[in-house]
Amino acid sequence: MIFKLENSVNQQVDLHHKDVELYVKREDAIHPFVSGNKYRKLKYNVLEAQKKGIKTLVTFGGAYSNHIAAVAAAGQLFGFKTVGIIRGEELWTEIDKNPTLSFAKQRGMRFKFVTREAYRRKSSSDFIAALKDEFGDYYHVPEGGTNTFAVKGCEEILTESDNEFDYICSAVGTGGTISGLINCSKPRQQVLGFPALKGDFLKSDISKFAKQSNWELITDYHFGGYAKINEELVAFINQFKTDYKIPLDPVYTGKMLFGIFDLIEKGFFPKGSKILAIHTGGLQGIEGMNALLKKKNLPLIML
Repeated sequence: MIFKLENSVNQQVDLHHKDVELYVKREDAIHPFVSGNKYRKLKYNVLEAQKKGIKTLVTFGGAYSNHIAAVAAAGQLFGFKTVGIIRGEELWTEIDKNPTLSFAKQRGMRFKFVTREAYRRKSSSDFIAALKDEFGDYYHVPEGGTNTFAVKGCEEILTESDNEFDYICSAVGTGGTISGLINCSKPRQQVLGFPALKGDFLKSDISKFAKQSNWELITDYHFGGYAKINEELVAFINQFKTDYKIPLDPVYTGKMLFGIFDLIEKGFFPKGSKILAIHTGGLQGIEGMNALLKKKNLPLIML
């Protein structure tokens, strides 16, 4: 079997006699490249493309996008041509130096590099028409993968055995994963989202898909914005790997677990609470982040 869903087990994190229990759902272990929420988001999109007989997947992302890498890998696995519309036209000379782009290239992805100004217009009718002219009939996978099919896939993350948890925690990028978790959670459970981006706009995005109101966003742990990190976060990620043998990525899961630990110390969770943190994968991004850290002579993240 290509995807090992049986590997998505709930691994307990020893909190050294704290008054709450914490578990990590190891969605990252489903597949080495299409793991975590990327598998969940792509599952029904791939099936829809196959149903329509479309042979090309076109998607969007930045230079170190987990989504770009996952779409390229999924395309190779299921026989699709893949095209990545990459933000930043200067990056075309950096493909072989960039771990994410070189990985995607090795799996057959073609690239179209566009300016940041053009990228902001990627949803316009003119931009889409130009892509149709260039690449023919294609299946559109949005940036980050979030659409109704993605949310449907993420609704399958929680199982009956997860009903015992009081809190379900997830990192938040485009809002698809947490929307699926909200929809498949029990009304008595509280779903907490830890945005990796600054700003309050995600609430409206999530509300488009979420069918329940048992959720809130914890916005204090973005570390300055998307892909922004510091030595404190790197130290936490490395200590977490040492203590629990669970690797975390610096963009999403590292910030979420940092936030959960901080909230536990501050008494946010009532005594006796059981917390489940969803590991959404994204580990391919560590190599690219380490390249940036190395240039600044900062500590590296454990692989």
